[in-house]
Amino acid sequence: MLGTIFNTMMIIVGSIIGSIFKNGIKDEYHQILMQAMGLAAMGLGINALVQHLPSSKYPVLFIVSLAIGGLLGQKLNLESKFNALVNKYSKGNLAEGLSTAILLFCIGSLSILGPIEAALKQDYTYLLTNGILDGITSFVLATTFGIGIAVAGIVLFLWQGSIYLIASLMENSINNDLLNELTIIGGILILASGLSILGIKKCNTLNLLPSLIIPIIVFLFIH
Repeated sequence: MLGTIFNTMMIIVGSIIGSIFKNGIKDEYHQILMQAMGLAAMGLGINALVQHLPSSKYPVLFIVSLAIGGLLGQKLNLESKFNALVNKYSKGNLAEGLSTAILLFCIGSLSILGPIEAALKQDYTYLLTNGILDGITSFVLATTFGIGIAVAGIVLFLWQGSIYLIASLMENSINNDLLNELTIIGGILILASGLSILGIKKCNTLNLLPSLIIPIIVFLFIH
């Protein structure tokens, strides 16, 4: 768990430093930083698709997962409930920044594979690399959305901690094909988040989160 702790602390430290600089940065610099984050999110999403989609053994699964997961998320109205909860305790557009941060920090391939590598091989390379990237990202997001971005660090700790625990308990049952499918869907969600940040298309990304559950159910049924 040392890698996850480092990753979490980098997000918190980056958020604190970014919030300190928040009021001292001119609006035009805020805008260019958010454009940079939007482009970076789109790049990460496209990279995940380019790397993992060609090796998918179930090339239609991600489409079915997004469709079913999207309908389920829309039925549960996850996006509106999340926004209402965040807006209840904060001002401004923190909900948008926090949802983006959670997706960027938790759904990337490094954040999923990192705790698995740590649990199975005691290799912390992915998590240390991810921590540095997340620290920079949290700093940039906090310059626009404030200290509330640090909450994403807590979410990441619970996310990676859960993956680490599951990987430790299921050491001989980790399915690389499943990880591949989750990474593809995660890449699409991050890409959608980038489109929203850039103002190209407002995507209800949180309503698509249940899509990550569908491949797990399918693989449990198959195996």
